[in-house]
Amino acid sequence: ESEKPLKIALIYSYGANDEVGDFVEDENSDDTDGLSVSDRDFLENAINDYNLMFHTNYDTSSDRFQNYYKDVSMRMKNQQIDILIVVNMFLTGFDATTLNTLWVDKNLKYHGLLQAYSRTNRILNSIKTFGNIVCFRNLETATDDALALFSDKTAGGIILLKRYKDYFYGFDENGRHFEGYEEIVNRLLKEFPIDDWYEKVVGEKAEKTFIRLMGALLKLRNILTCFDEFEDILPEITMQDYLSKYNDLYDKYRHRNDDDKEIINDDVVFEIELVKQIEVNIDYILTVIANKRREGATNKEIVASLRSALNSSFALRSKVKLIENFISTLGTDDVRESWETYINQKIVDDLEEIIQSENLNATETYQFTHDSLENGRFDTSGTAINRILPPMSRFSKDRSTVKERVIEKLREFFDRFWDLGINVKGK
Repeated sequence: ESEKPLKIALIYSYGANDEVGDFVEDENSDDTDGLSVSDRDFLENAINDYNLMFHTNYDTSSDRFQNYYKDVSMRMKNQQIDILIVVNMFLTGFDATTLNTLWVDKNLKYHGLLQAYSRTNRILNSIKTFGNIVCFRNLETATDDALALFSDKTAGGIILLKRYKDYFYGFDENGRHFEGYEEIVNRLLKEFPIDDWYEKVVGEKAEKTFIRLMGALLKLRNILTCFDEFEDILPEITMQDYLSKYNDLYDKYRHRNDDDKEIINDDVVFEIELVKQIEVNIDYILTVIANKRREGATNKEIVASLRSALNSSFALRSKVKLIENFISTLGTDDVRESWETYINQKIVDDLEEIIQSENLNATETYQFTHDSLENGRFDTSGTAINRILPPMSRFSKDRSTVKERVIEKLREFFDRFWDLGINVKGK
């Protein structure tokens, strides 16, 4: 997106030309002494850009380059870099589960090939259950050879993803049929039609059947989106309706009463990370609002038309009241300009309310929320949260109670505003 340019880093060093039969054997060291003048100058320029981006102070000198290597490694793991360009580096001694795609433009084989593939093949969560490898060289034979050498010769079908049509239409293996995306969508529409939802979904058994079916659909959809040919056969509005019901059931099973101590039953698994992959963002909501107004819809009609879309989004569910209140205040001004004015005022009002009600240090609170929103992470592990609290003895029994209450209020504030592209200004 234009307002969020990609953060790109570049790193390479000197390595002797040890290619054997056009295949690289080992990765380069972190030594830059052997680089030519032009190669070193180019790397210096790239590191200068990096320094400006992250407010660091590295260069190609021996000690600082080693620290640059460590810093790049750390920021990759923390998802602060979007794309890292390397030349024969980061093959060993580097493990970042957040890496999802590797573009390869080098002839690799055997251990070097598997090491390169392994950089992106770490399982992270239900979204990232495998890595994507995009090759600009024909490495199919080399991949088969490497798998045959280091594992069972028949392991290729286990290690590599199946074909697109297998996931979309289903496949048979070892006397068992595995449903494809098309089959699951048809089952969902037949067994749980949205129009007859309250007639079809009665009781816990039916609810759990729906939860499992939606989980299977979300898993397959997550895999299929990696294929260029994937076109979703489930209409967007229908998907939103199903996700809304899915999120409702998640809230129901998560918030058990005191008599039922189990938060989520062992036989019920919610694929919430996968739900977040199909998020309806605020830009979509504002576009719908603008379109509905042009069609002459009232504010109340706009709210009703958006309710399903808002409830289908795991992120926007915490913002339903915020968005509904905004719609109720809409006049004849431009929707996006009105939203910006409304939300900038709302974020200050809500934060001031917390500060006043809890007698917090205003300057420290503004700084803490500014950092949290900018970093996209609500972190209370440091000392910043203590500087926010009102003056009281560290040994006071009330201090821990106040601290927990303040953290909860600020967490709700963060959840409400963090992904709306706004921030608070220091005070």
